[in-house]
Amino acid sequence: MKKPKPYKRYSAEFKKEAIRRANEEGTTDQAVCDELGISTRQFRRWRDEIEVLGKDAFPSKGQTRNEEITQLKRELAKVKKERDFLKEAAAYFAKESK
Repeated sequence: MKKPKPYKRYSAEFKKEAIRRANEEGTTDQAVCDELGISTRQFRRWRDEIEVLGKDAFPSKGQTRNEEITQLKRELAKVKKERDFLKEAAAYFAKESK
């Protein structure tokens, strides 16, 4: 059985740059698609989305990188506190059992 091809995700900047390049004089959509390795069907969807939504096209679905890093740092600090507490508790109970 053949494995399905994984979906490739492109950033909003990549999509906008592809459309900008295709709008340049003397460049065709097909040439840009071949150069970037994307299908013309996908490219047309991107172009349609820009035409309909304008600047609101391609909203990011996740957190920004800085928000994600901040969240991970908070989570790491919490886990370190829990680890330290468990170490102290283990040491305390080890002393009591002697």
